[in-house]
Amino acid sequence: MAKQPGTKTRPARGSRTGRPIMVLLDLLGRRWSLRILWELRDGPLTSRVLRTACDEASPTVLQARLTELREAGFVELGEGGGYGLTALGRDLCETFMPLHRFAERWSSKRGA
Repeated sequence: MAKQPGTKTRPARGSRTGRPIMVLLDLLGRRWSLRILWELRDGPLTSRVLRTACDEASPTVLQARLTELREAGFVELGEGGGYGLTALGRDLCETFMPLHRFAERWSSKRGA
C-alpha cells in the first residue's frame, strides 16, 4: 500500500514506513501498554489502583504509557481523576478478546 500524498505518519520503532499497523504494534509493544489497557477493560481506575493492578509498575513508566495511550485516543482521564478507556479503547480491547479466549484454551491444554 503506497503512502498517500499529504498524509501524516507517525514514526514507529523499527519501521520507517509509519504504516498504521506498525505504529499500533509499536505502541502496544511498549512495556505496560497492553497491561494498562487490560486492567482498564472493566472500568476506570485511579493512578494508584492502576499501579497496584500493574504489579507496582514504576510510576514514571506508568505515567509515560498513560500519556501515550491518551495521545493515541485509547485512554482518557475522567472528571473524578481516574483513567478509563475511550470508545476507541474499548473497541481495541474487544479486538483482543478472541486472542484472550485462545490463550485460555492454550494454557489449559499445556497444563499451565
